Amino acid sequence: MKKIYKAHILFTKEKDRFEVYENGYVAVGDDGRVVGVASNLDDLKVQFSAFNVQRAEFIDFGDKLLIPAMNDMHVHAPQVHNQGVAMDLELLPWLQNYTFPEESKYADVEYAERMYRRFMHTQWLFGTMRSVVFGTVHTASTRKLMQLYQEAGMGALVGKVAMNRNCPEALCEDVEAAVEGNKQLIAEFGNPDGLVRPIITPRFVPSCTPELLKACGELANKYQLPVQSHLSENVSEIAWVAELEPESKNYGDAYNRYGLFGQTPTIMAHCVWTEGEELELMKRNGVMVAHCPTSNFNLSSGMAPIRSLLDEGVRIGLGSDISGGHDLNMFRMLVYAIQVSKMHYQLNHDKAFLNLSEIFWIATKSAGSFFGKVGSFEPGYEFDALVIDDSVLYPSEYSLLHRLERFIYVGDDRQIVHRFCRGQEVPEPKVSIA
Repeated sequence: MKKIYKAHILFTKEKDRFEVYENGYVAVGDDGRVVGVASNLDDLKVQFSAFNVQRAEFIDFGDKLLIPAMNDMHVHAPQVHNQGVAMDLELLPWLQNYTFPEESKYADVEYAERMYRRFMHTQWLFGTMRSVVFGTVHTASTRKLMQLYQEAGMGALVGKVAMNRNCPEALCEDVEAAVEGNKQLIAEFGNPDGLVRPIITPRFVPSCTPELLKACGELANKYQLPVQSHLSENVSEIAWVAELEPESKNYGDAYNRYGLFGQTPTIMAHCVWTEGEELELMKRNGVMVAHCPTSNFNLSSGMAPIRSLLDEGVRIGLGSDISGGHDLNMFRMLVYAIQVSKMHYQLNHDKAFLNLSEIFWIATKSAGSFFGKVGSFEPGYEFDALVIDDSVLYPSEYSLLHRLERFIYVGDDRQIVHRFCRGQEVPEPKVSIA
C-alpha cells in the first residue's frame, strides 16, 4: 500500500550538505520506492499529483528523526563469536590463530545458524539494513545465512568464500568444489532483483591459487555477479602478494588479471596503502572501497587515506569488518572514520578532515549505490530508513542537524524505533533456533 510518513527528515543528496525537512513528508509507492519528499502535504499533492495522496496510508512519527538506514559494506558474519578477541595481533597471525579455527566450525550448519542469528540480530538492532557479507567456504552454511537474511527482510550480498592455499585443511576447497558450490547458490539466489544475492568472494590473493582466482573471475563474468575481497590492508600482506604474483604490477593488478577488479561491480576492503598505479587502476575500473577504520587500527594495518581517495573520485562505503573490527554499530563507524581523517589532517593540513555530511553521504548514498538506488530519499530510491526517537537526548535544546550528530556520537540502538528495508518495516529477527 502507498504510504506517507511525517517526521523530521534528513538525508544527503550531495556529500557537502544535508537536505533537512522539519516536519516534512515522504511518499512511498507500492513498490517500496520513494515518490518524493516535501515540506507540507499541499506541496506533496502538487509536486507528485500522480501519487494520489488521498489513497495513501498516513503515518505520523511526530518529533522523531527519519534518516536513511545504514549499510555495512564489509563484514565477516562467521567471525561474530570472536568479536573483541585477539585485538593485540596483526593481520596474518590473527587469521591463523583465531579466524580460521572459528570459521572451521561452520561445517556444522546448526552451529552456523546459531551464530548467524546472533549476528543478524545485532545488525538489526543497530539499523543496518544492507550488508556485503563474507560467509565461509561451506556451501550449506552460506545458504543458511542467505535464507536467514531473506526471512528477516534485510538486504545482503553474501559470499561463499573461496580459498585453497595458505589456510587450514578444513577450509581448503579445490577449484571444482568451489565452483560447484557457487553455482548452487547462484541457482537459488541469482534473481537480479532479489533482496539477497550472491557475490563472488575470493578471500584474498594469498589464500587463492591462480586457478581459483581465474575460476572466480569466470563465474563473476558468466553470471554478471559482483565481486568482493581485500586489498592493500597490511604491509606484510602486500609483500606476500608480490611474492605470490610476481607478474602483477601491484596487488590490485593481481585481481585485475583474473577479471576480479571492476569487470563486474567490485568492492575491495581497506585500501590502506593504495596509491600510484593501483589507485589509477581502481579509478579506471570503478572499484569501490570499503573503509574499515576500527579493523585498520586493531590489526595495526594503518590509516586509510579516505580524503585523498574521495578527492580522486573513488567510490567509498564503510564497513565494520567484524571481527578485525570490534563494533557492528555502523553509526560508530561514521565517528571513527572522521577521527581517522583528523589524524591524517595532523600529518597534512592541505587535506581537510571529513565532515559530518560527507561521512553520512559515504555511509548512506555512496555505499548504497552498490545495491542500486539505495541510501537516499530522492525519487526512485528504495525506502531504506530508520526512525530515531532521541527524546532521551534532550532534543529540544538542539537544531535538527545537531540532534542527528548527537545521536550518531552518543546514541545507541535503543533510540532506533522503526527500521525499513525496500519499503517494508523489518521486525525484530529471531535470535534462537526455532
